[in-house]
Amino acid sequence: MKKFLVVLALVVIAGAVIWRVRDGRGGDSVNYRFVEIAKGDLAAVVASTGTLEPVTTVQVGTQVSGIIQEVAVDFNDHVTAGQVIARIDTTLMAANVASARTQVQRGDADVRHSEREFARLGALFAENMISEADYNTAQYNLDVARASLAAARIDLDRARRNLDYATITAPIDGIVVQRTVDPGQTVQASFSAPELFQIAGDLTLMQILVSVDESDIGQIVEGQAVRFTVQAWPDGTFAGEVRQVRLQSVMQENVVNYIAVVTVANPDGRLLPGMTATVDFIVDQATDVFYVPNAALRYRPDQAVMQAALERRRAARQDRQASGQQAEAGEGQMPGGGTPGAGGTPPADRGMLWIVDQDGRLDVIMVRTGISDGTNTEIRGRDLEAGTRVIAGIASSNAAQAAGSPFQQQQRPAGGPPRPGGF
Repeated sequence: MKKFLVVLALVVIAGAVIWRVRDGRGGDSVNYRFVEIAKGDLAAVVASTGTLEPVTTVQVGTQVSGIIQEVAVDFNDHVTAGQVIARIDTTLMAANVASARTQVQRGDADVRHSEREFARLGALFAENMISEADYNTAQYNLDVARASLAAARIDLDRARRNLDYATITAPIDGIVVQRTVDPGQTVQASFSAPELFQIAGDLTLMQILVSVDESDIGQIVEGQAVRFTVQAWPDGTFAGEVRQVRLQSVMQENVVNYIAVVTVANPDGRLLPGMTATVDFIVDQATDVFYVPNAALRYRPDQAVMQAALERRRAARQDRQASGQQAEAGEGQMPGGGTPGAGGTPPADRGMLWIVDQDGRLDVIMVRTGISDGTNTEIRGRDLEAGTRVIAGIASSNAAQAAGSPFQQQQRPAGGPPRPGGF
């Protein structure tokens, strides 16, 4: 019985070794998922969302109450500063002006009468024909009449100003983006000015108010380049520039955010107020560089296969050195020196790309990594070529698909140790 168990264990171990070797050599046992090294421009970005708004927006209200008699503009109408856009019924306000004018006339008459009376009593007081008290009363009546006339004139000016306020004009050149009143509607301006219109300034220059998380706000500076997209034009990319980073913080769902103001040119008018923009702040960028999908830099083969590939590159390097040839960067070492760390993990600014050579075995390309846009990462190294196919993962494995195999190896993360019970 013991001999049978020993033989069975040897068979299991031999099967596992054969599977590992076949997996390391590629061949028909493993179908890899490949991606290609590409060359072009790459940018590292901070992504967020914001809302397109006009740079200048004015809410037009009214300081007087009454019935809207006329509305002279509609949505999307272009207006100029001083243009009449609405009128309020002036019947009561005109009556107030007439009443105030009458009070001025009465006050003027009272002043003239008080002046004549004061002159008459002054002459009598000079001849000691009236008392000083009567003279002082005449002086007082004249002063009161003059003050009443001044107050009546102020009331007349107020009534005339209110009458002028009944004609509502555009305060700036722009476009009517909102209208909240119709003819016949009553507006009441007792405590606050009701909003009648909203006029946006020149829409050829707009802004985006972008909410940026506190962990990313340190990478946002004034003058920084920005690119963004909107759902209305999914195939178009627009450019902007950071004009301001506001110091006031905003708490949203227990996360501190700051507002970055991005100015945007809109010469063709395709961008409309209120559109949601997906914004990328360009933190760093590189032009005409090699880059590869991040999945290719994350892929790791079996530890034994990895070690065998590195040993082959070291041996090839030593052979070249022995023959007097210059060794290529990346043969058993990282570009610029150094070797992968424990478990085949390279340093932070280094990477490993895996390919299948002409003999069907896995081989490694050592590279330096640069900026990343979240999907692709810049790579630098010798003998890099656009179009080189590198492994990004395993599409399928014939060994893993062997149904009912008692020696089937359990799937595990690339480069990690086998799970308990696996071979």
